[in-house]
Amino acid sequence: MGTNLTNQNSIQEEIKSRLKSGNACCHSVQNILSASLLPKYIKFKIYRTKILPVFVYGCETWSLTLREDSRLRVFENRLLRRIFGLKTDEVTGEWRKLHNEELNDLTPY
Repeated sequence: MGTNLTNQNSIQEEIKSRLKSGNACCHSVQNILSASLLPKYIKFKIYRTKILPVFVYGCETWSLTLREDSRLRVFENRLLRRIFGLKTDEVTGEWRKLHNEELNDLTPY
C-alpha cells in the first residue's frame, strides 16, 4: 500500500484507489458480514480491524473537499448499513444515521 501524491495536491486518484481497495477488502469478508448468526459487535470489530485500515491508509496527508468527504462517507455508511441494517427514527419514521454512542454500545466489554 502506497500513497499517491501529486504536485497540484489533488487526491482524487488516491481516494479512488482507496475506495477500490476498501471494496476489495469488503468483498473478501462479505460472507462474514452477511452472516445472520454472528453478533453485530463482532461484525463491527471486523470492519474496524480489516476494512477501515485499508480504506483510510494515508488519510493524514489528505486535504479533503466536500465532494471527496462525501464520497468517503457514502462508502462508510454503506458498509455500516450492511452490518447494522437501516435505522428509522421512532418519532418521525424517517431514516437516520447511527450515532457514535450507538456504535460504542456494541463492544461487549
